Amino acid sequence: MTPSLAFAAEPWEYLGADEAVDVEHPLVQSIASELRTGDDLTYARLAFEYVRDNVSHPADVPNPRVTWRASDVLEHGTGFCHAQAIALAALLRAGGIQAGLCYQRLRDGDRYFLHGLTATLADDRWVRLDPRGVNLEFSASEDRLAYEADASAGEIDYPTVYASPPDVVLNALRENTDALAMMRDALLPSEF
Repeated sequence: MTPSLAFAAEPWEYLGADEAVDVEHPLVQSIASELRTGDDLTYARLAFEYVRDNVSHPADVPNPRVTWRASDVLEHGTGFCHAQAIALAALLRAGGIQAGLCYQRLRDGDRYFLHGLTATLADDRWVRLDPRGVNLEFSASEDRLAYEADASAGEIDYPTVYASPPDVVLNALRENTDALAMMRDALLPSEF
């Protein structure tokens, strides 16, 4: 079941830039300009598909590079789910569409990790999108998530939409240089 979303920032902050969601970077602006055809929903779908199809998760490639800034994610074509969500939020904002970041706490064996998602205002409603979900299609009317949180397994579907990545996420990405070691050694954030 989709939680009711709560917002950690003012509405205009979901259009703004910060160190990670570097909306004004020339690469972010260039990609946004290339994708900007048609109406807002078409653009949102194209931005989602761009990140979904062009940014690989380090576990899938495998790639040891750790990215956290949207422009770096887009330049190198790799990033954890958190970084993919940041890249999608930056592209959406560059196209004038409100977007934020939200999270799930998921279980992997006996360990937990935070899974990053993008929330966007599409067709007058907020939906959560998972650009890590390689088989997912864009929707403006319902959440499209790769994983459903199972409360009985201790998993959590957090309802908060952040304008900027929370420190626990951003610090983990900035402080590590080997994505494969982060997965192996459980260095990804597991809770707020």
